[in-house]
Amino acid sequence: MEGEAVQARNPSDVHAPVAAYTHQIEVAAGARWLVLSGQIGMRVGGTLPADAIGQIEVALDNLRCNLAAAGMEVGDVVKLTVYLVGDVDAARRRDVLTAFFGAHCPCMTLLHVSALATPALWVEIDAWAARETPAD
Repeated sequence: MEGEAVQARNPSDVHAPVAAYTHQIEVAAGARWLVLSGQIGMRVGGTLPADAIGQIEVALDNLRCNLAAAGMEVGDVVKLTVYLVGDVDAARRRDVLTAFFGAHCPCMTLLHVSALATPALWVEIDAWAARETPAD
């Protein structure tokens, strides 16, 4: 992701990130954008994992598939919003996100909400991605 068109920053006059995220990512004009709808933890066949961590894993896999369909990668994600219903083990959630993103740290917001579209859903993840447009 990082190139002239996409620059991540953690300003020195703002506290250090308290998790694996970046305070700001600037995307210059001319970059290619991808805006994704919220991805839920539903498999292609319509089944859902029985726990929130499993739903996070499936939602992230759905995110990866959407990125690939647009010719992008996980490292192109610049903004991630995670919506969770109920108690979710924070350490396990962090481990899953770290395994998915590796060293990449997009801007990230996590919200605990009272409900999603249906009671069986405990996780929804939406994302924005940007990729430098190749020179002609």
